[in-house]
Amino acid sequence: MEVLLESTIPEFGPPSHRGKVRDTYDLGDHLLFVATDRISAYDAVLPTGIPGKGAVLTQMSAWWFEATKAVVPNHFLRLVDGPRVEGVPFAVPKELWGRSMVVRKAQRLDLECIMRGYLSGSAWEDYKKTGRALGFRLPEGLRESDMLPDPLFTPTTKADTGHDEPMSYDQVVQLIGGDAANVVRIRSGAVYRYAMERGREQGIIIADTKMEFGYIDGEICLIDELLTPDSSRFWDMATYAPGGNQPSFDKQYVRDWLTGSGWNKEPPAPALPPEVVQRTAEKYVEAYRRITGQEVRLWP
Repeated sequence: MEVLLESTIPEFGPPSHRGKVRDTYDLGDHLLFVATDRISAYDAVLPTGIPGKGAVLTQMSAWWFEATKAVVPNHFLRLVDGPRVEGVPFAVPKELWGRSMVVRKAQRLDLECIMRGYLSGSAWEDYKKTGRALGFRLPEGLRESDMLPDPLFTPTTKADTGHDEPMSYDQVVQLIGGDAANVVRIRSGAVYRYAMERGREQGIIIADTKMEFGYIDGEICLIDELLTPDSSRFWDMATYAPGGNQPSFDKQYVRDWLTGSGWNKEPPAPALPPEVVQRTAEKYVEAYRRITGQEVRLWP
């Protein structure tokens, strides 16, 4: 299928915002989120897109938003799967079907809420150097990818450009207030624990994930995306073997290739070779299939 790197809606106009992956259209009371096939890593958008990626991100987010709405409220209203959708005042172009959703507007809280159940990524790097993981004291002798005694809430800043920086809980309190900080910590943990159990039922370990929150009608709700291969690490329970990096159904495959390529992680990012593009696309589709038990819907 064709790769969509930028969305356009001639009948409506340009998006009000282009993020690293999503284009956002302001519909008045609501927003239209369009997940493109762009892929980012190490704070850079790569020049190569991943076919079908936007559809996986949108449909997986929609699935998780529906599955967790009884746990924590969210901004999701409906998936766009045809030309005419309630709340959208124009005919949606076919290339945006399946990769777009209508959501409620929210006042975003400017932090990333990261939950970690396993010792991987930056937490592992910190543990190797200091014996702690992003400010948390952990038992001695843990291996890379070991399950943690309890999931950790490790928030970061949300930078529009550059790197997100780790935040202490006290810094979160200073940023958004004590009551809001307590809510996002509790709700992040509740969603993650629920998702871990749902994942295990499908033979998938959700090693960590990133969430965002915002105020909707005075209540703190989940927003943006949820438990996708872009925002999470998904491992296969059947091949899980702590003591090293784990094969995954997510963006880590691209990160690993970029690291091995010798790129210095400064823009511009290199183009991905065709075999990496194909394998990444397969991993995203497989993640959706394994977790939801469904096939992702793709339109040409």
